[in-house]
Amino acid sequence: MLLRVLEFKGKVRLHLHFLVLVCLGLLAQAQTLSPGRPEEVGMSTQRLQRLNGVLEAAIERQEIPGAVVLVARKRKIVFKKAFGYRSLEPVQTPMTIDTIFDVASLTKVMATAPSIMALVEEGKVSLTDSVSEYLPRFANRGKRRITVQQLLTHYSGLRPDLDLDVLWEGYETAVKRAFREQLTAPPGKKFVYSDINYIVLAEIVREVTRQHLHEFAARRIFQPLGMSRTGVLPSEDLWNQIAPTVRRKNKMLQGEVHDPTAFRMGGFSGHAGLFSTVDDTAIFAQMILGHGKYDDVRILSPLSVLKMTTPQTPLGEEELRGAGFDIATRFSSTRGDLFPLGSFGHTGFTGTSLWIDPFTETFVVLFTSRLHPNGKGGVVSLRKKVANVVAAAILELPPLRDRLLRRF
Repeated sequence: MLLRVLEFKGKVRLHLHFLVLVCLGLLAQAQTLSPGRPEEVGMSTQRLQRLNGVLEAAIERQEIPGAVVLVARKRKIVFKKAFGYRSLEPVQTPMTIDTIFDVASLTKVMATAPSIMALVEEGKVSLTDSVSEYLPRFANRGKRRITVQQLLTHYSGLRPDLDLDVLWEGYETAVKRAFREQLTAPPGKKFVYSDINYIVLAEIVREVTRQHLHEFAARRIFQPLGMSRTGVLPSEDLWNQIAPTVRRKNKMLQGEVHDPTAFRMGGFSGHAGLFSTVDDTAIFAQMILGHGKYDDVRILSPLSVLKMTTPQTPLGEEELRGAGFDIATRFSSTRGDLFPLGSFGHTGFTGTSLWIDPFTETFVVLFTSRLHPNGKGGVVSLRKKVANVVAAAILELPPLRDRLLRRF
């Protein structure tokens, strides 16, 4: 009994720790990003330059063909550089900083989760509502108790993905198959990272707004922020600017979504399908650091951002997710070893990642096309090393935050 009490108190303290760190980050002013020297924001140019060796070594080991890295702190972009190659096949093309990437599961936090939160703010959706209140056909096979928040945090009890070993095609077909899913665990009891969760969330957006998720997100998020190179189903005139992934049916995927489920759905879904650049993703990250505001554009309220970026998982669970963002789970290696608890982010299967630390007002965008050309690349170790180099380059913390950190 004593151990259980101590565990409970520890979890409460951990949640308070997250809240303090994130609230400190929310003190930042919401302004536009601009280039700056690392020393202007308490970072070391010399230490940041270690990123060159880390990225070049990963390319040499053939873990990735190339990458684009963007680092910002306190609204200053202090490092932005392209490495290696955008494509190796059918021709070698150098990587450029404006390369467009298939960001895969970053779709979840850049499009789906903020769209749901926007609808919450408008009084059209509640996180504690049962999904079946919006999608009655979803309720069958024991799913009536699943809430919107459980979909966002991956505590719904649904399995990771739809079956791909049977032939099916089309957005509507995928939704019907998701509605027929059975639970693998009781809702709220087990963390299972699930693309099905976000397929269903996208369908909630469509049901409530009468728009597909990508249409709503473009109107409500991307266009107001000026994220002009972010969207789904990129036009063919952009394909030569997009990092290819792998061959499928003897054709190199370039400008077409890699995720097999999203591909079958027509190229877009709530879990994957988005294409973007590091610059556009940086604008989104700064909006999150700016507690929902970028420049003079407000996308979300501060409390919505807090909901997305602080633990919303059942008390006592060790796999911590916000209403969208990853905080502390088996997928959190992108944080590295030095960024504190209270930071958050997400990854994409294609080799993309975003990690944001509100305590130091820093974020790291690392975009690779690690699957190209043969699907054998790997980026988990690289993400850790990049995060560690960036964190180690931060040499100054504001005195108030420094004191508060020591208290925890």
